[in-house]
Amino acid sequence: MKFRSECLKRTPAGARDGNCLIIGEVAQSHDGSLGMAHAFVDAIAAAGADAIKFQTHIAAEESTRHEPWRVKFSRQDETRYDYWKRMEFTPEQWAGLKRHADEAGLLFMSSPFSEPAVDLLRSIGMRVWKVASGEVGNTPMLRRITERNDPVIISSGLSDWAELDSAVELVSRRGNPLAVVQCTSAYPCPPDRVGLNLLGEINRRYGLPAGLSDHSGRIFAGLAAATLGAEVIEVHVALSKEMFGPDVASSLTSEELGKLVLGVREIESILACPVDKSALAADASELRKLFTKSIVAGTDLGKGTILESKHLKLKKPGTGLPPSYLAELIGLELARDLVADEPLSMEDIVDTSGSARKW
Repeated sequence: MKFRSECLKRTPAGARDGNCLIIGEVAQSHDGSLGMAHAFVDAIAAAGADAIKFQTHIAAEESTRHEPWRVKFSRQDETRYDYWKRMEFTPEQWAGLKRHADEAGLLFMSSPFSEPAVDLLRSIGMRVWKVASGEVGNTPMLRRITERNDPVIISSGLSDWAELDSAVELVSRRGNPLAVVQCTSAYPCPPDRVGLNLLGEINRRYGLPAGLSDHSGRIFAGLAAATLGAEVIEVHVALSKEMFGPDVASSLTSEELGKLVLGVREIESILACPVDKSALAADASELRKLFTKSIVAGTDLGKGTILESKHLKLKKPGTGLPPSYLAELIGLELARDLVADEPLSMEDIVDTSGSARKW
């Protein structure tokens, strides 16, 4: 079974057609507003994505008060710890977001950043897990996530092959359906660092579904990943490029997400339908007559004319002798009069015995 179907059968909407699981990630773009978080559910569902993903932060369980800022973006929060605290929702609020996603036909996901966050998300019925780049080496949390046979997606953004090998081995040994996504932890990620070549390497190395967690802020990397057979595409989403937050520069708008979804599904249809060149040519036989050319008289020509290049032209429609015969006609004699633009046929040429030439 395809990884997407394995994930979606755990939603009320159930599995549906398609190869690539498309995830719209909200991350911190709700800025701690529950109302904004619910608005994202509606926007991502309207865009046609398969899943919505949040991040579940419990500040006291994942961070010290001395955690440094990556970029000091917040005028409201004195410390990074304060910011994580403001991003927290209660279990009841998370349950409400999960219900809303279910009603909208979306797979609900949220990346946990501590074991208590795993327990919280499991308590509200979350059944598909995304391991964030910074948590790949968090073995206790991986063990907690894999206590049930739920699908797992591992992000590779901050891991070398050795750390990734260990995490993949742990999850695989416990029997969970697993996908690994290429991720470059740059916000936004420039084109020369997206790393689409690693999708094939992940697939060969692990024999697992590979995908892309994209921070480019544009649709092109995701579309290219779809042509390479990616089974997961995750993109950050913002309701506007003018929103506040650290992820906005690396996000698609919900309108752009809709274009990505449409493109991926069309690419899947194209890749699923190989065509036969001979059959295409046969189907186009009538069009060929309209758009190809025939050999015609370039001017009025009398019977007995010895044909030269100046006597002949190539013009549409392609219902007479094709252009490939042109060189063979030079130096031959006409068997009858022709008017300008009249197509030549085999019977119009005299053979050496003086009768009409039969080719």
